[in-house]
Formats: sequence, C-alpha cells, structure tokens
Amino acid sequence: MIKIYGTELCKDCVAFKASLDANGVEYDFRDISSDLKALKEFILLRDTDHVFDEIRGTGAIGIPAVVSEDGSVVIDWEGYLKEHGYRAVQESAACGIDGKGC
Repeated sequence: MIKIYGTELCKDCVAFKASLDANGVEYDFRDISSDLKALKEFILLRDTDHVFDEIRGTGAIGIPAVVSEDGSVVIDWEGYLKEHGYRAVQESAACGIDGKGC
C-alpha cells in the first residue's frame, strides 16, 4: 500500500486523495499537520531523499509526497496518477503564493 504525506490544508493533497478514492486505490494518508510522528517521518524523508533536492531550495514543502511499496518517492501527484492509469477527478489549485503548489 502506498503512503502519502500531506495535509488537509493543502488543496493538492485533497485533490490527490479524492482522485485515489474515485479510482479505488488504497493508501495510508499521513497528515503532517495533525500527527507529530507523521511530521517527523516526513521531515526526515524530505531532508534525505534526492527527490526533494530542488524543492528544498524553493521554500515549498513538497506535498503531497507518495512513498511506494518499494520505498521510491514521487512528489508529482498528477504524474503519479497518469503513470498508473488513474484519472484526476478535480482540478488542482496551487496552494503556494507563487502558484507552484505545496
């Protein structure tokens, strides 16, 4: 089962969850804004995984972040849906001031 780090405060995270639900995908959602253990796990992941290299320099958070069963990490949730043949059920709305997402 995939693990998703995100928060209900992030429009992209909510859109991703809705898309996964609509496509019948099981996942473990780890809310980094309400679960300190999940936040610590995400910070460690963000600090060490190369997928976040560019994100760390922009000031963005890097959510939603998908951790696959094999441990690989993806932060392009729309690309994840397309790659796995799932459809997005709603338009994403960037939640960053710069319009680039979470």
